[in-house]
Amino acid sequence: MADKVENEWEIIERSKHDLQFFEPLYTKYYPKILSFVYKRVDCIDDAYELSTETFGKAMLNIKKYKDKGFPFSSWLYRIALNEIALFYRAKSKMRCINIDSVSITNVASETETDQQELKVILKAALQYVDEKDLIVLELRFFEERPFSEISEILDITESNAKIRTYRALDKLKIIFQKLSK
Repeated sequence: MADKVENEWEIIERSKHDLQFFEPLYTKYYPKILSFVYKRVDCIDDAYELSTETFGKAMLNIKKYKDKGFPFSSWLYRIALNEIALFYRAKSKMRCINIDSVSITNVASETETDQQELKVILKAALQYVDEKDLIVLELRFFEERPFSEISEILDITESNAKIRTYRALDKLKIIFQKLSK
């Protein structure tokens, strides 16, 4: 495992001087970034376009990348989130959220809500959650990212990532209560 990390670090460093070395990073992370983006835009053509933009910006800015002890993918996810935000601003579209049963289970346990009831009201409730809260909830419960990685992706402290997550959950609980009445 350490060998893989060292090789990836070497590839990143070489990519800073010659973009030909970026290809293994692209090959490794493109499917993950594409999936991440697709879950947020729900149109495969838009997902391909935004993923391509993400990697284009990553290649252009690889010289600025600094290893802060987080996976390289965290940096890519941050770029992807920015591209998604730009996409929604430019298109004036409503945000898309894809939710699977594992995500429902995660949110249900944190909000102390019955899973069946949650399935019915979660889609409606997430429409009322503000953008910053929605992103942190998606990263924590739908992407199952640790707080340390959320902090890196959002460029905030780990403590702030935890605080934002639990505040967002508290807001979601209030919305659940209002919708359940």
